Amino acid sequence: MNVIGTETEELNYDDIQGIVLQERPTPYVGTYILLSIDHQQDGKVMLKRLLDEVTSAGQWSNPHEGAWVNVGFTYQGLQKLGIPQESLNSFDLEFREGMAARAAKLGDVNESSPEHWEDPLGTDKVDVALALFAPTKEALLQAEEAARRIHCELNGVSVVYQLDVGMNPDGRTHLGFMDGISNPRIEGNHVLNAVGQEAEIKAGEFLFGHLNESGTITQGPQPAELGHNGSYLSFRKLHMRVAAFRRYLREHADNREEEELLAAKMVGRWPSGAPLSLAPEADDPALGEDVSRRNAFTYGDDHKGLKCPVSSHIRRAFPRNSLQGSVVNVNIHRLLRRSTMYGPILPKGVMEDDGQDRGLIFAGICSSLSRQFEFIKTDWLNGGNFAGMSTEKDPITGKNEGEGMFTIPDKPIRHRMKEIPSFSITKGGEYFFVPSMTALRWMAELDQHISKEELTC
Repeated sequence: MNVIGTETEELNYDDIQGIVLQERPTPYVGTYILLSIDHQQDGKVMLKRLLDEVTSAGQWSNPHEGAWVNVGFTYQGLQKLGIPQESLNSFDLEFREGMAARAAKLGDVNESSPEHWEDPLGTDKVDVALALFAPTKEALLQAEEAARRIHCELNGVSVVYQLDVGMNPDGRTHLGFMDGISNPRIEGNHVLNAVGQEAEIKAGEFLFGHLNESGTITQGPQPAELGHNGSYLSFRKLHMRVAAFRRYLREHADNREEEELLAAKMVGRWPSGAPLSLAPEADDPALGEDVSRRNAFTYGDDHKGLKCPVSSHIRRAFPRNSLQGSVVNVNIHRLLRRSTMYGPILPKGVMEDDGQDRGLIFAGICSSLSRQFEFIKTDWLNGGNFAGMSTEKDPITGKNEGEGMFTIPDKPIRHRMKEIPSFSITKGGEYFFVPSMTALRWMAELDQHISKEELTC
């Protein structure tokens, strides 16, 4: 057994799925495949086959066939697989209800409401998600073959959705910023954090059955064989209105330098990833590439937001020590982000929408959907009261719909950006349970009546 020990915690790398503890490769290509279970027996055969294909954190450095395969289940997927009702009842309410049922709370309204979501997202047709990643397209083909083996010749299991993802050529988001450079470090995780230095967070914030930041053991689904070392994953497809973002900058700045500064104020970092807190006047690409410095900052010397606006995207998503003096413990509201890009880039300088679908797949891992993902989304990104910003929302991901406002503190007077449109539209989402390897075996062994012939195709 591959066990990593610390003074207070042990993490079993062979039991935890790789996507929880490990960052995706760089560069990367990948695909998400969603499956529907129409026949329980075929679903159980699929479960058995999964055991040979899913990549644990311990296998991450040498994955099966050079690619990484991870799996998650929706609540109805677990139902269809015949998980005992007593165990189903032990999952959190948010997971049992599903993301579509929580849309209003999450701010997914109007254009982002479930009635406009891409089929089959948000429906009862999504039961299983396979996340496949590889460093090359050739290796990804191997992973896709592994995925095919999981469901091949099973008439009761069907592919209902597939979306390819990959790193943009410049390594940046569609809005032009370096992404994925801030993630908490998990206590007991010996893997070097490529995103940079941040404080360690107790493993129980991301894994069931471990000590959390409140000093208690995070209780997961029952029995322990099902819950221990498992996690929740929030999956969202977010379409980005790149042309609208560029036009807003152009219309509210006098020159290119002001456009770049306004964009940086809205995001909280420069395009290179350099944080405004450490480089308030101009981009610093060397800082943006320096993993030892680009996250080594707080907002302790900038409570008014003169360097990094309080309402900027990254300060809302993780306020660091902005809330000192309040009762809020920011460490109980953290997420592991495993987001990826999809769709073609909009060429530089193009100011009109070309009709192409582009954006990001947000994948947030946590042990409490309500206290972590939903709290960040509703209270910090879509709310303003926590920071004295009244009705202001996140200028990048908030549902501003042409009525948004963004305050940039300055001397002698602040600037108020108005009529901000929605740059991000929710195209769908799901809540998944990411089980441990032990849990996968437990689920598969609920039914022993599967022949060896059924396990091959």
